[in-house]
Amino acid sequence: MVDKYAVIGNPIAHSKSPLIHADFAQQTAQAMTYEAILAPVDSFDATVKELMASDYKGLNVTVPFKFEAYKICDSLSVRAQSSGAGAVNTLINSHGKIHGDNTDGAGLRRDIELNLGFAIEGKEVLILGAGGAAHGVLNSLAGAKQITVANRNLDKALQLAASITNGSACAFDALDKPYDLIINATSAGLTDSMLPISDAIFSKNTLAYDMMYGRETPFMAQARRNGAQVADGLGMLVEQAAEAFYLWRGVRPNTKPVMDKIRALAT
Repeated sequence: MVDKYAVIGNPIAHSKSPLIHADFAQQTAQAMTYEAILAPVDSFDATVKELMASDYKGLNVTVPFKFEAYKICDSLSVRAQSSGAGAVNTLINSHGKIHGDNTDGAGLRRDIELNLGFAIEGKEVLILGAGGAAHGVLNSLAGAKQITVANRNLDKALQLAASITNGSACAFDALDKPYDLIINATSAGLTDSMLPISDAIFSKNTLAYDMMYGRETPFMAQARRNGAQVADGLGMLVEQAAEAFYLWRGVRPNTKPVMDKIRALAT
């Protein structure tokens, strides 16, 4: 019996998820298939229900459907409920009922701590952006000394920061000191846009982490010029996939060879 899984999005042709999960399945000897499915922007609900009725065991959800996925779930994991994002990226077919989870935060933390060797505990953290990406990973930063949320729209930053006990907020132009960990959760890299942030936020002890992957963003270039350690979000992509794989199959794959393979394909 071969179990069926898929990732749903629009667009979806660019997704690395089929490659990632095929490698995971091979290394862990799992009898499963995994495909990319393009869902019409106005038919996500119907597409998911059709797939679940066709005995798909689980689905990953990507842009622009994570918020819709949250709404159609019959049950939610603790972390999906507590993220405050109202978004899920992993669906599990539980005897015909849809259970939702969000593995983005776990993927981010595992990449930062295990792959990059950077301990979050006790650190000063800055999150750039206050949208869905920032919401989805905020609770994964537990143990940080202080978490500052900076955003163009200060009200959104204040709202997000108020959801945690060690949060504070400010506008981009108010940033004037270095941080231990800076996470770019904005979409500025998609358009190669510079963020209106000071060089003063970076130091040689800073890890500057962009949730984008696949190319050098202006944020990464600015951080590098100012002596910071720089990382993109490829590790987060693979680690969040590994977390979903673990939820579905009960086995945790080795992520390093998969990350190395995707890096090699991109060069």
